[in-house]
Amino acid sequence: KDVKPYKFEVFKYIFLAKIFGLTFAIKNMENKEKKIQERYFLVLSKIPDVKKILENEKGHEDKLVKLIKEEKLEYTSSIVLGLNDALVEITGALAGLSLALQNTRLIGVVGLITGLSAALSMAASEYLSQKSETSGKNPSKAAVYTGAAYLIAVSLLVLPYFILSFYYVALILTLLVAMCIILFFSYFISVTKGFSFKRKFFEMLIVSFGVALISFFIGYVTRVLFGIRV
Repeated sequence: KDVKPYKFEVFKYIFLAKIFGLTFAIKNMENKEKKIQERYFLVLSKIPDVKKILENEKGHEDKLVKLIKEEKLEYTSSIVLGLNDALVEITGALAGLSLALQNTRLIGVVGLITGLSAALSMAASEYLSQKSETSGKNPSKAAVYTGAAYLIAVSLLVLPYFILSFYYVALILTLLVAMCIILFFSYFISVTKGFSFKRKFFEMLIVSFGVALISFFIGYVTRVLFGIRV
């Protein structure tokens, strides 16, 4: 039967393609189709022609994805570098500063300055790294992707300290923001690259929150040893 397109589904995949890229939208579509393919096996014995449909479903995704060359996927490693470093370094720094300074506005300003400096440093390091390699990536673009990813993460992580007055609440909200960033990025990578979502998510979560916990303790020790009062 000829059926009319489901307008909501069409809009959803166009939106995903515009925001996250065509590869991400296609992979999402294929993941949904895999569940439908399982139903084909239930009727395979009664309708042999279903086998042709299954073979077609398995082959056309790879052929379609290979035709697409998306810049953001080619520079995924640079984006990962920027996000990972920002999550680990800035989350840890904010946790340590929270207990050492105990002033949300001051913590936010120090964290933002630290983040901006680190973003420029990471971008420069990525530029020099790509210049010395033969990966085929444009060093300038790689630096921009790394720096931009770092800056976006920093902006989201320090924001609670500029809108809240209680540093403990701000730190908790920052950790929740970090978890959301990790959740989203782990899902994006798992869909586009075929990695295990759970493994990627928990790997990034344990590292980021582990560093934050250690830094929080360092902040407490620093405050006691140096008698910091703000």
